[in-house]
Amino acid sequence: MNETGRPQDDSLSNPRADRVRKVAQLAGRPARLKREQFMAEGPQAVREALTLHRKRLAAGEQGIVEEVYASESCLDRYPEFEELAEGTPAYIATDEVLAAMGDTVTPQGILAVCRFLDVGLEEVLDAGPRLIAVLCQVRDPGNAGTVLRAADAAGADAVVLTGSSVDIYNPKAVRSTVGSIFHLPVVLGADVAAVAAACRARGIGVLAADGYGDLNLDTLQDENAARRTAGSGIESVYGLERPTVWLFGNEAQGLSEEELALADHRVAVPVYGAAESLNLGTAATVCLYASARAQSKSEAGS
Repeated sequence: MNETGRPQDDSLSNPRADRVRKVAQLAGRPARLKREQFMAEGPQAVREALTLHRKRLAAGEQGIVEEVYASESCLDRYPEFEELAEGTPAYIATDEVLAAMGDTVTPQGILAVCRFLDVGLEEVLDAGPRLIAVLCQVRDPGNAGTVLRAADAAGADAVVLTGSSVDIYNPKAVRSTVGSIFHLPVVLGADVAAVAAACRARGIGVLAADGYGDLNLDTLQDENAARRTAGSGIESVYGLERPTVWLFGNEAQGLSEEELALADHRVAVPVYGAAESLNLGTAATVCLYASARAQSKSEAGS
């Protein structure tokens, strides 16, 4: 114990201690895969990790947080963490130790070592999802995390990453989700053809976000709005209110022809200004919100 009564470990004032090096190794994929653990850094991410951890424990399930490391100053600013981390191994660490452990230039005062929490595709589909985002060959961790965060905000039921996509447990990807990685199921290493086939077999439509798509997202939204107003007599190529999986492609090349061929329709987000296109995160947000809004309006009117 230190003078505040908080637990203290002498090794956590030494940035070169074995415990510190072991946590720092999680910045690399080999250590993450071997130990099936990853780092969550910063107050928001750790708060969401501990909230999910406690929820799972209360339900009689295995928790997801192995250890928490925090500075004195962080606990002074966020005293709720002492209660949130109750029953979980938690340690006071110096700023120098947290800097050595973490992946950021400026330590955020708290980090947690968490267990992998991805699930299988069948588990997602068995839950009757209405909205899923699939990332195909998305290589940038910041982009992957941003799309996951957007999917969470849009109320999506899951995010799926293909085997050729970035590791979502990459520290930058985790930070980019701003805690959303702890909010919705994530499927990793998926085969996009198998995902499309499994979704279609369950009546889930498959849309591909494509800048050269034959359908215009604004037109689909207008048709949906008209159908809600006038009733079923209004025809629409695709009803955005139906359960849907969106395919989003690589940052530079977009979706391949093979991936595009898996979709029921290719949908373009209109660009009204001089920009060549929207970046992946923005395009995904627009598409997911279009589906979420249509589904919400449909449920409200039923």
